[in-house]
Amino acid sequence: MTLRLTVQRAAWEAHVDSVSATVDGLVPVVKGNGYGFGRATLHPLVKGLSDYVCVGTIFELDGVGDRVAPVVLTPAPHPPSHTTAQPILTIGSLHDVDALRGWRGRVVVKLQSSMHRFGATPEELPSVLAAASAAGLEVVGNALHLPQAGSDADRLAEVGVWLTLTDPLQPVWLSHLQPQSFATLRAAHSDRQFRLRVGTALWHGDKSFLQLNADVLAVHHVHAGDTAGYRLTAVPGDGHLALISAGSAHGVAPLPDGSSPFHFARTRLALFEPPHMHTSMVFVPTGSPYPAVGERVDVQRPLISTMVDEVEWM
Repeated sequence: MTLRLTVQRAAWEAHVDSVSATVDGLVPVVKGNGYGFGRATLHPLVKGLSDYVCVGTIFELDGVGDRVAPVVLTPAPHPPSHTTAQPILTIGSLHDVDALRGWRGRVVVKLQSSMHRFGATPEELPSVLAAASAAGLEVVGNALHLPQAGSDADRLAEVGVWLTLTDPLQPVWLSHLQPQSFATLRAAHSDRQFRLRVGTALWHGDKSFLQLNADVLAVHHVHAGDTAGYRLTAVPGDGHLALISAGSAHGVAPLPDGSSPFHFARTRLALFEPPHMHTSMVFVPTGSPYPAVGERVDVQRPLISTMVDEVEWM
């Protein structure tokens, strides 16, 4: 029994092709759980989209395609090993440079954005560049991770400030800009090279062609006062308990407001207890529609934090 991501292949491929055609300088991002598809599913598609792919950490270099250069977005705790890939690593501080001591390769310098995550401030940038040069690292660009909040006008203004502080010969790697805003930036600075990292917008789109669902493993008729579950919780009334093949091991959890992520027959199924490992238990009161064994229920969860058992192409 399975938690699966069902994909309408033709619509999804048309979306990916449209984004690729719209963004000149696109760099796909394949990190974490592979946006719900799994990294092994997405990596073979990158070669037709870009010569680069962005991954999350040095521990995600597996599966990168031939003749595709992986760019590691998070500073490495130590030089990469056990990989045939020739990654471009990220540095943003003297500590990041020191962690790569003895390694020789290409790096991009992370610039600290208004999010104030990792990255060099304008005051720190000269010393980071000097340390990288002394360590024998080849700086091949600057990277700016822009916030999702705010407007593209705000983000472009932030980029503009950094353009006055960085080497105009170095490419600038950006994120979270709409394609039209990115095109406007490139037109306004035709003497600079820009690349746009795209993950969610490339692989998900409006999600109308993606559906997360899970199988029903068992259904039990119960009465008020019966007990069930790990904590032998009292059943609130007559009805049915349904066991669903999705749980905490898949990243399935109650929604932020505490409600159930499961739906059947356009009705939210109430969680009987929190999801556990590979199974969740829901309670359906008498008189409400309940799923049969083998039927599927819809699962409402962010794909970026969900580990599916299989991808079903339709």
